Amino acid sequence: MSLYERVQRAGNAQQDAPATDGALLAALKKQVQEVVSVDELAQLANDNPERARNEVRSACRRIFEDDAWAYVDEELRARLQVQLIDAIFGYGILEDFLADETITEIIANGPANVFYERDGRLIASERRFSDVAELRALVDRILGPLGRRVDEASPMVNARLPQGHRVNVVVPPIALDGPYLTIRKFSRHVITLEEMVESGSIDAPLRTFLSWAVRKRKSIAVSGGTGSGKTTLLNALSCVIPEHERIVTIEDSAELRFFHHPDVARMEARPRNAEGTGEVTIRDLVINALRMRPDRIIVGECRGEEAIDMLTAMNTGHDGSLTTLHANSPAESISRLTTMVRYAADLPVDVIEANIASAIDLVVQTARAMDGSRSITDVVAFSFDREQGRCVVEGIYRRVPGEDRGVWSACPGWIDRLVPDGIADEEEVEQWRRECSLA
Repeated sequence: MSLYERVQRAGNAQQDAPATDGALLAALKKQVQEVVSVDELAQLANDNPERARNEVRSACRRIFEDDAWAYVDEELRARLQVQLIDAIFGYGILEDFLADETITEIIANGPANVFYERDGRLIASERRFSDVAELRALVDRILGPLGRRVDEASPMVNARLPQGHRVNVVVPPIALDGPYLTIRKFSRHVITLEEMVESGSIDAPLRTFLSWAVRKRKSIAVSGGTGSGKTTLLNALSCVIPEHERIVTIEDSAELRFFHHPDVARMEARPRNAEGTGEVTIRDLVINALRMRPDRIIVGECRGEEAIDMLTAMNTGHDGSLTTLHANSPAESISRLTTMVRYAADLPVDVIEANIASAIDLVVQTARAMDGSRSITDVVAFSFDREQGRCVVEGIYRRVPGEDRGVWSACPGWIDRLVPDGIADEEEVEQWRRECSLA
């Protein structure tokens, strides 16, 4: 199809059709590259990004003066120009998804299959990359400024965008359908426990209980599956930490946000470089954090041998520390932690489980329902049964999916210390007990 036919068809198409037309955009891109060379643009983009964009805008204006573009209205021309600039300098067809605060995940399974997550549900997008080369160019444009690379020798990479979004890339020969790109977005806004009550993720008595637990310096592990809201809850709990306490955060990819707390030291693990050196693990950071005079240590996720150092910290004066881990139930979290500790030390299982019971005061289980909604389903405590030599789960709270409120089955002993410790007054505690039917 000739350029004239393409622009004519695009000009007659409706705005919501794919008439911003990959073929038409490709034609514009080709003509711009005839006016401004790719090498010049690349150099200019490094030295003066805004000037590079202006060069593309100027080239577009000259091209649109050609009679072949006469059938394309001004609105469509402007849209094509924006898309071209996004494709050359930004995130291409993903630019709008990244700007949309309601979208939490963006996925490209090769160039032809693009998805996004909104309200916990994956939606297939009509947008497509024109070919593998365009998607690969985007991947390189994302990773380049971060000092990372992906190729056949190293076909997988995790990285973090300047906005804080987490990026995972897998390329051939590991990926069979072209590059796989996954971007986990994180909102600029930190969701609080109060907002979680408004959204129905938790009920009001549970919000109060969790706030008291954090202020009482109870060590909490947030457990759940992928995408169940563990990090969101961890961040919400972190916001309750009093401002006079020093926080040290440790993450594989920095996701936690603190906009108002005055004393936060944030650390991020570092993978090996292209030469195979320079790695800094989560465990390295946990060990180092103990030398930084922390009141609270927050580990974004325990997934390996760092678990032993996290438990040690919780057992040696760093009460009130927080972490997350992958487990489908509170009981399963015990076996997960036991396995992770044994990555680092060949200790007897009963010794490990005794340490787990003494280190972790509460496990909060998160879950995602079929409709995409997220909620807290269980809160439990651990105790150690010396006769059986194992860690035992003691239920405190349970909420059945679909129910508006949970059911309380026990009241931890530390609730009686809230009034003497100045965390809550007697009336607040009694009101909470009545709401939970624990009076």
